[in-house]
Amino acid sequence: MTTDGESPTDVRQRGLAKMSEVYGWEFADGPGDHFAVTADHLFAEIWSRPALTVRERRLLLLGALTAQGNFDVAEIQIGAALRNGELSEEQLREIALFLCHYVGWPAGTTLDGTVGKVIAQERRKK
Repeated sequence: MTTDGESPTDVRQRGLAKMSEVYGWEFADGPGDHFAVTADHLFAEIWSRPALTVRERRLLLLGALTAQGNFDVAEIQIGAALRNGELSEEQLREIALFLCHYVGWPAGTTLDGTVGKVIAQERRKK
């Protein structure tokens, strides 16, 4: 049991549910310690804290990913934000432009290119 009385199974189910909410597709349980920490801690605990919404966390994450040059992970976040209706195409473009001034033009324009790529992919799915 965890400290708040939840069983490990309950924590895992809560983490999987939050992962599904955040990414916009259904997650199943996975093997290994890395998946366990991701589901049980990062999603069941950190992404589930009440002070910030998923959208607010995603905005912070997009800024951090852009600053670190992690555009492959940013691509996943952009797609989820679009599918979940958290950010519009216009807002995503504005985020990229805004970040140009804080993380540099190369990173900001690369994010903008990633936004364009994801927008095109999502439009083709419709």
